[in-house]
Amino acid sequence: MFNDIGPLELVTLIVLAVLIFGPEKLPKVIQDVTRTIRKIRDFSESAKQDIRQELGPEFKDFEFEDLNPKAFIRKQLDNDDLGLKEIRNGFDLKKEMAEVTDAVHGRDADPSPSPAAPGGRVDMTKKPETPAADDRPPFDMDAT
Repeated sequence: MFNDIGPLELVTLIVLAVLIFGPEKLPKVIQDVTRTIRKIRDFSESAKQDIRQELGPEFKDFEFEDLNPKAFIRKQLDNDDLGLKEIRNGFDLKKEMAEVTDAVHGRDADPSPSPAAPGGRVDMTKKPETPAADDRPPFDMDAT
């Protein structure tokens, strides 16, 4: 609940509480606050149990934390049934980028020749095709 409060902020809150409530009323206020928080947690847990009972046995594995979109997506992506871990582990971004960079600069990425082009390089330059003498460009009646 208070995971992001640092030590300086905690000391500041304690000093403010002593100044506002006074040293004689502070223990009573702390007891009242903790009692209220405990009641809210108990109410929340009983509401969750009631909802689980009303949903029936087909929703026995239902977790309310899954209603958080981040938790739901994280749980679905970690699911092994989809095979996403194999895809994620098989994709090496640095290697892919190095191959693209080598292809753009005309260097050989690996010493094994590729069947795509002579010399093992991929020809990525755009070469306009020269039309035959009797070929006409396509005519689009709607474009004119």
